[in-house]
Amino acid sequence: MRRKVSLILLAFAVFFATLSPLLRWYAFPRLVKIPANQYQDMVLEAKDATLLDYGTMKAEKVSKITIVQTLKGNVEASEQIEKTAGRDVVVWDSLSYAQGPDGKMVASIPERYIFDAHTQEPVHAKGEMVDGDAVERQGIEFKWPFLTEKRDYEYFDAQARVTAPIHYKGTQDFRGIEVYYFEQTIDWTKVPFPRTMPVEGITRESVARTGTTRWYTTVRKFWVEPVTGAPVYGEEIHKEELRGGSLLGGREKVTAFAGHAKMREDYVEHTVALVESNRTLVLLMTSYLPWGFLALGILLLSLSLYLEARGRPGDPAPARTTTEPDPVTA
Repeated sequence: MRRKVSLILLAFAVFFATLSPLLRWYAFPRLVKIPANQYQDMVLEAKDATLLDYGTMKAEKVSKITIVQTLKGNVEASEQIEKTAGRDVVVWDSLSYAQGPDGKMVASIPERYIFDAHTQEPVHAKGEMVDGDAVERQGIEFKWPFLTEKRDYEYFDAQARVTAPIHYKGTQDFRGIEVYYFEQTIDWTKVPFPRTMPVEGITRESVARTGTTRWYTTVRKFWVEPVTGAPVYGEEIHKEELRGGSLLGGREKVTAFAGHAKMREDYVEHTVALVESNRTLVLLMTSYLPWGFLALGILLLSLSLYLEARGRPGDPAPARTTTEPDPVTA
């Protein structure tokens, strides 16, 4: 009986020991993904900012500029791309919408970002664009990979349409969560005018004919939860200038926008709570279950060997002795 139980325990030990690496290296890449229908939004505010008044063409101080960024999963587009991509794909239709304190539009920049649902690597397909201009992204955008590493990454800048390193600057504690801090600097770069201008009747083509150009620089900061790869907080020190041309009336340059945009507090709280719940799910697949199954397998193996050892005969059986028959009397 002991031998039978020992064999059963041995079979379960092998099963759990085999399941441990399968969960981490086979199931995790296939099951943990960004959902194709995900929708999220984020609000940043730049207080005491500088903004160009297109009526007077002079830079003025304003109390606040609000930037609303939305990401909406396009399921139909992702399913179409998956037919030829050979992997799970997510398509995010993004909109970055900025407005001044009076509620009027300052900028409106749409994007389509196509990427691998698990690795977050960009997938190049028809429709990939920034503000209507076709692009071919290199590097990540919006989100880091699951199990983010302590290293620099390539990050795509939508304004300049370029990819540049975003540097790992260290590990910090952010509201009880261990996060990796990343920072990217884009030096002054000539960038295209938006297709949707803040003044009705003015187009990017009409501005270009004046000879005036648009320049941009930024310092981008992210605090990223490494297990999920999700930023829990972000800031951007953003500056734009118009330079040269007849539009400026002989001036060399004028500030179009300058401000330090920070994630609004209510969105910080919501993001932290969401990341904490998703973090537990990722850890189940990458740490808790694999290590737990491995420990259970070792325990069952030890118990099986113990029962097998107990079931073996110990000392050799004693030698058989012959007894003399009782005497027979008449």
